[in-house]
Amino acid sequence: MQFSWKRDSKILLMVVIASVIMSVNINTFVQTGGLYPGGVTGLTLLIQRFSEAFLGVHLSFALVNFLLNLVPVYIGFKYIGKKFTLYSCVMIVLTGFLTDLLPTYVITQDILLITVFGGIFSGIAVSLCLRSDTTSGGTDFIAIYLSQKKGIDAWNLILAFNVIQLVIAGWLFGWDKALYSIIFQYASTQVIQMMYKRFQKKTLFIVTTKPQEVSDVIFAKSHHGATILRGEGSFAHQERNIVYSVVSSDENKRVVRAVRNVDPEAFVNTFKTDEIKGLFYQRPTE
Repeated sequence: MQFSWKRDSKILLMVVIASVIMSVNINTFVQTGGLYPGGVTGLTLLIQRFSEAFLGVHLSFALVNFLLNLVPVYIGFKYIGKKFTLYSCVMIVLTGFLTDLLPTYVITQDILLITVFGGIFSGIAVSLCLRSDTTSGGTDFIAIYLSQKKGIDAWNLILAFNVIQLVIAGWLFGWDKALYSIIFQYASTQVIQMMYKRFQKKTLFIVTTKPQEVSDVIFAKSHHGATILRGEGSFAHQERNIVYSVVSSDENKRVVRAVRNVDPEAFVNTFKTDEIKGLFYQRPTE
């Protein structure tokens, strides 16, 4: 586990900012609307509210959230990456501490505004973590472990977990809160998909006169290989070379820029890839 002062200071700053956004969001939009964000955070709030409503006992958000994250944190340290998990622990502890420390503040009573903007701020906080190669904890650890190490699409499992959570919340505290929580989670997911593109993929078709140089620069910039296809131009009937490759969406711009530097005359067609089967390089998590 190696540390770089500049890079790790930036990561720590992003984690602190994400923690502040997450805790303020919980104490304003989420608590005001009685929403359930999903994942371990939503489960923590569900346990808190159950304890207060049926047992008359107030539980610390930080304590419950920390206990629920013990197993996911173990999975992170053992199977994903020590530095990744360490910064995730900072996020978990700091968010819990700030959520307990900061007062609940009501910005608006409009449940739709609460739901939409709460989801947006939640998505921003999670995206800041993911873009810094860390996470807000909980089910994120499990999803990354299953997708990277086991090759399993964890989305359906996480979705099932959140559905069960919302069904329990709806049964105990009212179905309107559960239904609004679905809108909250949808808004959050859309923001994450817009801001974080590491696991999204782009397909490149590049018509070039320098196929080997283009293939080499793709590998240098992304560690992804390429396939060189032979073709013929329909107008001049001259032989053309087509370089085919798939890269991560967050690598796409710098790869295309590098390709254009190698061959300014290259014709580059980029489009979204929904699914691939086979070997695809994923940048390791520290």
